[in-house]
Amino acid sequence: MRNFRTLLFLFSFICFVSCKNEYKEYTKKPDYITSPSGKHKAYFDAYDETLEQWGIDYDELYITTSHGIAHVIVSGKRNAQPVVLFHGMNASSTMWYPNAKTLAEDYRIFAIDLLTEPGKSYKTADFKNIDEITAWNQEVLWALKLESFHLVGASRGGWLAVDLALKHQNDIKSMVLLSPAQTFIWIRPTTGLLKNIFSIFASKDEQIEGSLGTLSKNTNNIDESYLKQYNIGVKNDTLPKFMMQMTPFSQNELQSLKMPVLVLIGDEDIINNEKTLRLVARDLSQGQGAIIPNAGHFISVDQAEVVNKKIISFLENLDESK
Repeated sequence: MRNFRTLLFLFSFICFVSCKNEYKEYTKKPDYITSPSGKHKAYFDAYDETLEQWGIDYDELYITTSHGIAHVIVSGKRNAQPVVLFHGMNASSTMWYPNAKTLAEDYRIFAIDLLTEPGKSYKTADFKNIDEITAWNQEVLWALKLESFHLVGASRGGWLAVDLALKHQNDIKSMVLLSPAQTFIWIRPTTGLLKNIFSIFASKDEQIEGSLGTLSKNTNNIDESYLKQYNIGVKNDTLPKFMMQMTPFSQNELQSLKMPVLVLIGDEDIINNEKTLRLVARDLSQGQGAIIPNAGHFISVDQAEVVNKKIISFLENLDESK
């Protein structure tokens, strides 16, 4: 009996140490973070300020990859089911500040900063096409040793989530797509979209304000620290790379997806409409969709509480059905 207790103690201690040191190899901050130069320091400071709005503990990982260093924010219990978060265009993982705390109560969340967007990831080699971006996302997931996970993608991140699922379907338990861009239908020429396009002739500040005004139902709902970070990020960077390669997926491609998929769009989304949900019902064998009232394209911010509840309910129903 004494030997058994000793073995049990040793096993528990080893498990404790291994869990405590989870991803220890990725926790060292690289030089570009510890000694940022010029415009990057202001952006990183604003990034960290937004992270304070998460309201939960988190770890920041820096993973060396084939195209640079991937920055990943991790929150939640270590033994909980993993949920991977893909943010939208001109954004970073901090866009999940209204959702992270709720999701991390029962799940282990991994928010990846896309290498071609503002964020704390650092690019050392260019991508030739969007297929390489999807391959890079998978490379990060392999480094995290995530063999099976739920995947949540917003806007451009929704398109990338579907593209990843088509190539690595067995790894993904389910998907949640929040106002996915160019995924089911082409972006239609609405008044809001035209305002967004014509804003390019305005000053940089006016461009940002005009763009946000067409994407969010109520920009007053957006946290000031995130607005500050967003403004700096857009001014520093970035052109929407590879947008022309992001075309809606074919019926055959969508029908090949076998995992449960939840699609949420805002009632005033400039990118999606009711046709999106009709295609979800037609083409996805386990697809379901809903329109979120009083929300624009930024539904995770415009109606964070409603969106959080729907995501959690969707995931919990999947777990209960097993």
